[in-house]
Amino acid sequence: MATIADVARAAGVSRSTVSYALSGKRAVAPETLSRVRRAVRDLGYTPHAGAQALALARTEVIGLVLHVDHTGAAPAVTRYVAPISSAARRLGYDLLLVTDIDGPSALRRITASGRVDGLVLLDVTQDDLRLPVLRAAERPAVLIGLPRDVGGLDVLDLDFPAAAEVVVDHLAALGHRRVTLVTPPREVFARGVGHAWRFRSACLSRAREWGLRVYPHFAAARQVDTGPVLDAVFRAHPDATALVVHDDRSVAALPSVLHRRAMRVPGDLSVVALHFWGAGGTPPPYTAVDAAPAELGRLAVRRLVSRMTAASGDEPAGVTLVRPQLTDRASTA
Repeated sequence: MATIADVARAAGVSRSTVSYALSGKRAVAPETLSRVRRAVRDLGYTPHAGAQALALARTEVIGLVLHVDHTGAAPAVTRYVAPISSAARRLGYDLLLVTDIDGPSALRRITASGRVDGLVLLDVTQDDLRLPVLRAAERPAVLIGLPRDVGGLDVLDLDFPAAAEVVVDHLAALGHRRVTLVTPPREVFARGVGHAWRFRSACLSRAREWGLRVYPHFAAARQVDTGPVLDAVFRAHPDATALVVHDDRSVAALPSVLHRRAMRVPGDLSVVALHFWGAGGTPPPYTAVDAAPAELGRLAVRRLVSRMTAASGDEPAGVTLVRPQLTDRASTA
């Protein structure tokens, strides 16, 4: 079993420097910190968690807080978990998954108990009730999702308005003038999930600039209803030559619905998706903008660890929006 002395030799530093690098008790140069963490990973060194926590008031645990429900948001949110967990382990942290329905109460409990060194929040709504608790807690945190008030918060998200513009521009340039838009379920909008509002609003706004007509529809809240809802959408707008889908369940059900209706893509209908497929998932067979859960998960953990180890110094908290990328899979014409 590797010891702290082994890590020190491999990293070319003293044992005290290894201790500081792992505990965050003193500032360590970023290059040195990187060497120590690489040695820890390569040697499989595991500090004694109980002794370390008692001596340094650190747990080496990151709390991941998400709200799991039965609306269309749940499948999308869970696709952030694997990349966040992988990124945390690479940096020497375990993950505590918190899925309580009562988010504010869960935050108070885990921050007051000192069970985590920092937090990542998923499924952030525009007026999220967890944020006042988070601002009062003595633990750094990073949000994936853009609330209405971002003051004092580290926030990461996809630039959903820019994603909408990329999608509409792509279809407009191909000559489409009537487009059907399938958004997340009505319940997702009612909960105030910001990306649903931002993508829909930006789609409609950009379409007006191009002179496009967009027919928006809510996706089904339940998987069993997804096919019938898509059928109803197609019946309602036989003049639409393109379909934009911002709902993973609808994207997954679409091939079978199109097959049943004998509709060819892109011969009869052009399709563009905005989806949350994570690392290792099979992407849909459509031209799409990836909502980047894997990239956002990795960025969130790196930023949080930087805060927890004071490597970011006095750098103010802020918002980082990831630019969207359209992947052409030949489903538009």
